[in-house]
Amino acid sequence: MQDKFVIKIESMHLPDQGETENAHSLDKETLEKREIVRIDIANDHVDARDYKPDQDPKKFKSQKTGRGPLVGPNWERPCSPVMCCYKLVTVEFKWWGLQNKVEKFIQKGERRIFTNFHRQVFCWTDQWYGLTMADIRVLEDRTKVELDEKRVRGEVCGTKEEE
Repeated sequence: MQDKFVIKIESMHLPDQGETENAHSLDKETLEKREIVRIDIANDHVDARDYKPDQDPKKFKSQKTGRGPLVGPNWERPCSPVMCCYKLVTVEFKWWGLQNKVEKFIQKGERRIFTNFHRQVFCWTDQWYGLTMADIRVLEDRTKVELDEKRVRGEVCGTKEEE
């Protein structure tokens, strides 16, 4: 497939509530094609297969920061400080007859992954809040060893779509 299949994910974290119009500094042509998909980690639908009560921002309250639970349609408005993660997902599948279907399938899957991941990040606040860079490096090293072991064993894990 070589150059006929591309998935590129770029992230930009900004101290705002999603008001930045062109966070990724896209050119005019790309900006006109861009579709904005807002993800609300508290209120967006989560598939039953993905739902975990301990990863529900509407139920979680951080003991370290006092943040949460995230309740109501505009829960983010009174929050300070706040950060918005802007993701630019580029999907190109250049195969006649399958292009649109495959690109939409991938985009839908990415939205699901981002929703679940950012819900986890919020609900795991007390596990990472206050870590030093040295703590983070130790965690990264441990995670690398665990992932390498899983790859060797060949066990399938992570997000899977329905068969």
